[in-house]
Amino acid sequence: MAEGTAGYRDILKAPHAARLLTGTLVGRLPNATAPVAIVLFTRAEGGSYSLAGGLAAVYGIATAIGQPLLGRAVDLHGQPRVQFPAAVVSALGMVLLAAVGIGALPLAYAAVAVAGVFTPPLEGGLRALWPGVLGREDRVHRAYAMDAVAQEVMFTVGPLLVTLLVSLWSAAAALLVINVIGVIGALSVVLSEPSRGWRSAPREAHWLGALRSPGLLALLGALFFVGLALGSITVAAIAYADDHGQESVYGWLMAALGLGALIGGTAYGARQWAGAPERRLRAIVALLALGYLPLALTPGVVAMTALAALSGVFLAPAIACAFIVVDRHAPRGTVTESFSWLVTTFGVGAAVGTAVAGPAVELGGTSWSFAVAGAGGIAAFLVLMTTQRVLAVPARSKGIAVAIPGSSENDRNGAAEPGFSSGREA
Repeated sequence: MAEGTAGYRDILKAPHAARLLTGTLVGRLPNATAPVAIVLFTRAEGGSYSLAGGLAAVYGIATAIGQPLLGRAVDLHGQPRVQFPAAVVSALGMVLLAAVGIGALPLAYAAVAVAGVFTPPLEGGLRALWPGVLGREDRVHRAYAMDAVAQEVMFTVGPLLVTLLVSLWSAAAALLVINVIGVIGALSVVLSEPSRGWRSAPREAHWLGALRSPGLLALLGALFFVGLALGSITVAAIAYADDHGQESVYGWLMAALGLGALIGGTAYGARQWAGAPERRLRAIVALLALGYLPLALTPGVVAMTALAALSGVFLAPAIACAFIVVDRHAPRGTVTESFSWLVTTFGVGAAVGTAVAGPAVELGGTSWSFAVAGAGGIAAFLVLMTTQRVLAVPARSKGIAVAIPGSSENDRNGAAEPGFSSGREA
């Protein structure tokens, strides 16, 4: 583990690495906090929970639509021309919401739709930059794991920051501050040398873009169900807290889930892994499903918190391994779009899981809603099992291309696995 910790320090010491990781996380803060910020703002304006849920749903759907479209635009036109303008427009959408409130509902819905559609694909953009910044395959793998862990921390800390801002000032001020911070994060990324110099590999003109890859479609199908499982746990945890008459129980369960992901992701990235990542992903998702199943037992709070931590252990490794599989199956010149599709699919799955878990609670109680998570994990594993042959054939089998200063060809989309040759793509 000491070697792995040293490896993380080695990544952060690489030129531009800490700035890119921090800027991306800060730039994604508005997206990570939008659902809770929208709900708190709507309630502060006197709106119902139904209206708050509707506005949050519109934002989620708009984000799902915008991410792959903006990702394709980044691949075609570069990061600075797309990422920063999108961040500004998205922030202006939230500013409009804060200004008009819910008195004019069409404007409120339009505002959150604009904010969602123009959410910049910073997550996919960062993964497109890692090979040029870090060079070696093992360092890129570790960066993927560190990225997955950082996301879990951000999605835990972000909502807490929103609630703090609301308590200090107001819900409208929280919307404004969070989005200003997000624009600053995006600006930090696009002004960096790697972002300004990055160019996607030449791509084949095709209306399906990244979705013409069968392997990528198989992966997206599996990650949809992982997202479904995670989304259902959010609702199930609220129901469990209600059953025990303590709102704080929800926070404990979510914190335990995040802690498990932190431990699992850190351990996963601390070592090098041999063999095809597709095979490894199947094993990790199988363990993820097994971790979700005991939650349906809904034991006492202490035991349930421990089970929540255990269920989170394989989440970050699954996401980190999925990043590598995306690299291997993304068609040439579609790296940002491919990662954006992954973000979209996972988010849509989480939204579906949230929608399904609610009726499950009403029909069969809290245990049924946790059973939705187990079913999602099993479904993800079955997708990976039934698509083994498709996933066994990567789009390309070249190694990661190391970016050369001043080069316009920094996109690699190659197989990020030990044993493959490294070098710039021809």
